[in-house]
Amino acid sequence: MAAVLDYIIGDPWTWLHPVQVMGWVINRSIKLLGFKQCDPLRQRLGGIGLGLTLIISSGVFGWAISYGSILIHPLFGIVTQSIILASCFALKSLKQAAESVLQVLATGNLEQARISLSQYVGRDTQNLPESEILRAVMETVTENATDGVMAPLFYAIIGAFTPLGSVSLALAYKAASTLDSSIGYREAPYTYLGWFSARLEDYLTWLPCRLTVLTLALLSGKPKQVWQICFRDAVKDVSPNSGWSEGAYAAVLGVQVGGTNWYRSVAKPKPLIGDSVYPITPARIEKALQLTRYCFLTWLLIAIALLLVNT
Repeated sequence: MAAVLDYIIGDPWTWLHPVQVMGWVINRSIKLLGFKQCDPLRQRLGGIGLGLTLIISSGVFGWAISYGSILIHPLFGIVTQSIILASCFALKSLKQAAESVLQVLATGNLEQARISLSQYVGRDTQNLPESEILRAVMETVTENATDGVMAPLFYAIIGAFTPLGSVSLALAYKAASTLDSSIGYREAPYTYLGWFSARLEDYLTWLPCRLTVLTLALLSGKPKQVWQICFRDAVKDVSPNSGWSEGAYAAVLGVQVGGTNWYRSVAKPKPLIGDSVYPITPARIEKALQLTRYCFLTWLLIAIALLLVNT
């Protein structure tokens, strides 16, 4: 039901989203506790405390609201859990983000496409040519496919086989991912404060990322080629996961990602991943989105089958 809800309505802008609440808690905690003014050791300890508190409390909240809603009425419990769990899946919102840029780009309005892209990426977009806009969209789609779509589904599936439940584990992972997005940077002022959050998110995403690569490799019909390219190029990326996620899609689609990105007018080179057999086009990006949907559906069907067997 959560997957269907995400497919139909996604994450409406006017609805309060758990990630918004998590982001507010993170920002308020940093300001109130004055972490940025502390020495490196206290920043590290503060980051660990903030991270564990938010992740555990998110999981506890998910369990409590699931249990409480079922006590009111089983049907109400199913609906409530489905709505919250749907908010953890970013399948439709990722598609909408990519298409919002591609639709503007199709009109030839580069300036508006750059503005639209800037809402979804951290790199400087004001001077990007069309080819670089397409590369940015492809990298966003392929990197976020793992931590925004497949990893939350992975933990929801794991939760379904435990007393904690799907909502609890999915929300806990979403908290870890939000912490990483908010403060998990190597640059000041989050170098020490976000150290724990960045490392923890890397560890939590490691297994679902590799399983995503394996699924994509099998779906592509050329698993050996996909793994060869990933082993060759993904290890060049400083992130233990994003290179693998981007590498799998690049191998399947026959495109190359990576290159020099600019952040606040500072150049930051990224390793080249994949072989440039084909140029990155809107059609290739749509194919990447389709691959994510197929991967998501595959995991969902396997999980449902396992649950039916266990019952």
